[in-house]
Order: sequence, then structure tokens, then C-alpha cells
Amino acid sequence: MVSGTLAYLVAGLGCLVGVAGVVVVLVALRRSRRQPSAPTAADPFRDHDADALRGDPRRLRPGDLVEIRQVTYAVRGSLHLTEGGWSWDEHLLDTADGTKRWLSVEEDPDLELVLWTAEPDATVTPGPPTVDFDGRRYRSDESGQARWTATGTTGLGPTGSVRYHDYTASGGARLSFEKYGDADWEVARGELLRRPEVMIYPQGGPEKVG
Repeated sequence: MVSGTLAYLVAGLGCLVGVAGVVVVLVALRRSRRQPSAPTAADPFRDHDADALRGDPRRLRPGDLVEIRQVTYAVRGSLHLTEGGWSWDEHLLDTADGTKRWLSVEEDPDLELVLWTAEPDATVTPGPPTVDFDGRRYRSDESGQARWTATGTTGLGPTGSVRYHDYTASGGARLSFEKYGDADWEVARGELLRRPEVMIYPQGGPEKVG
């Protein structure tokens, strides 16, 4: 009889310990949920007002509309490019009359927007320290090789690599050479855009990869 009573007391004590453990866990969970999450570091120089008023170029994607210098373009497709720890985006723009441009969006570290126009008849090639084109002298800026991921219509496959060599001139003028796979070098002339020259109208197109 004594042993039975002792067993009963031990079992009861075990139940109380178990209940207390559950209570402790629940209290701990409640406390952890009440604790604020760690703050996310933000760029103190980012122009959030411009993003709110004119749209965020970093979130541009196929299907969106972009107004640049009073010309409205539709985003046909986008390339997300990566090289080492760097990444940037290039968007194929098209107008109602078929005028095509590319818009590059890069943070290095400040936001940089460049509007590109293809120069299919150009005979210059990359490599030398300076290149003369259309009455202007461009100086070599950077070169390398990047990987791309495509969404929408770009004229390229879903993934691949591109070699590039970029040149700059006074006034923010750019000259870019790109070589996709085994294709020939493509030449494009670029114009550095001011943030107020670009207005974005999101249209809820497909999500951008990357």
C-alpha cells in the first residue's frame, strides 16, 4: 500500500513538472514574439522621396512603362547581370513605333541610370586606352565578363555570359562594347540620365529573376 501511494505521488509530481515546463515554454515564446526584430541597415543617402514620386528603377520589370525625357517606353524584357560581388540590370525598352533602347540600372554605390542606343554600323573595336567615335574621344573605364539571367523578351536565351568593355567621355557620355557568347561585338552609345528625367509606371508584370 505504501509503495502504491509513493508511486502515485511520484507520478503526480512528474505531471506537475511537465505542466510547469509547458508554461515556461509558452511564456518564453510569448516574450520572444514581443521582442522587436533587429533593425535592417538602410542607405542614409538613398532618395526615398524620388522613389515614391517617380517609381523605383531598382524594381523595374517586364510589362512596366517608363517615361524618359517625355518619351514613353514599354519594358519588353530584362537582364539581371552578376560579376563577382557586383550586380546590375539592363532593360530592353520599346516604343509604339518600334524605337528600341536599353536602360541600365546600377548602384556603384549611387544609383546610375544610362540610356543606351545601339550603333550597328560602328566600325570601332574595344581594347585600346581611347576610342574615337562620332567626333568624341572615349577613355577606357572598365571591362570584364558577367553572367546574365533573362526575363521577358530580350532576344537572348534564359541564361548566358557576356564580355564587355566600357568607355566614358566628358559630360557623362558612354560607349559600350558587348559580346554575347560567340557573337560579334555589339556597340552602343550611352547617355547618363538624371533621376528627374525618368518616371516609372508599374504594370504588375512578371517578377524579375535575381
